[in-house]
Amino acid sequence: MQLALSAVYVLGCAFRCLLPVYDIPRLVLVDSRLSSVVVGRSVATVAELCFAAQWALMLHRLVSLSGGPLGQAVSLAIVPLIALAEAFSWYAVLTTSQRGHILENAIWGLTAVLVVTSLLSVGPHRLAALYPPMIAWCVGGAAYVAFIFFLDVPMYWSRWRSDQGNARHYLGIAEGMLDVCRRRVVSHRWEDWKSEVLWMSLYFTLGVWSSVSLVYASAALGPHRS
Repeated sequence: MQLALSAVYVLGCAFRCLLPVYDIPRLVLVDSRLSSVVVGRSVATVAELCFAAQWALMLHRLVSLSGGPLGQAVSLAIVPLIALAEAFSWYAVLTTSQRGHILENAIWGLTAVLVVTSLLSVGPHRLAALYPPMIAWCVGGAAYVAFIFFLDVPMYWSRWRSDQGNARHYLGIAEGMLDVCRRRVVSHRWEDWKSEVLWMSLYFTLGVWSSVSLVYASAALGPHRS
């Protein structure tokens, strides 16, 4: 299951890396129907839900080996939380309101806090086979939380405040759906993409390796027996 979920996530990231999309302004690098916002966002939704399911399965497995009520509760909450984040992401993309991205990324950050806290409550020292990856996950998770709440969320908050100040006209859901299906603006200008480069670079590298690490960690634990 971990291998299948990781394959979907990695392939989704590969697709989005080759055909990047800047959702709200409808910017694309490649003039293709596959580069449309609706395709890119749909691929991202499926891939990210698979990534969330990977973490839910791993945390559930760790808790089954070492116990911990917190980890059990978090393992059940991860996928619903990320599903809610995806809903806010779609709201932002369809309406062009950055407020949805603020809530989306805040939920991702909160989920990461819960996962790291659960890993620490399980205790990396109690699972010798997974001690190095669990420490790496905790350190990486803490860095991710810092990035989300000190850089990412403030960036979207600033964009939303700027849109509010400029009295931006937001789209309705139905209008937005037509827009993401029909409109794409090809741009190769650094000025248009520079704000997206950092998170995309981290997402399509460290995010992918995080997913792959879960596959190897699952194999190291051996088959699950209830």
